[in-house]
Amino acid sequence: MKEYLVVFEQAEDGAWGAGSPDIEGVYAFGATREETAELMREALAAHIEALREAGLDVPEPMHHAQYIAA
Repeated sequence: MKEYLVVFEQAEDGAWGAGSPDIEGVYAFGATREETAELMREALAAHIEALREAGLDVPEPMHHAQYIAA
């Protein structure tokens, strides 16, 4: 199982959105970060399964993140 970077953003109304820079076009939106994380996991799994079923390459995880104090 591969691990993909997922970036979360909170909207002004408190809702959350998420996407992965490694797999374009896969997004999730929810009321909480936890809900959005679960929806994103499901969306990534479904997208990867569809790629495999279509005989297409699954992108390799290429992005990583780290907080650095400055």
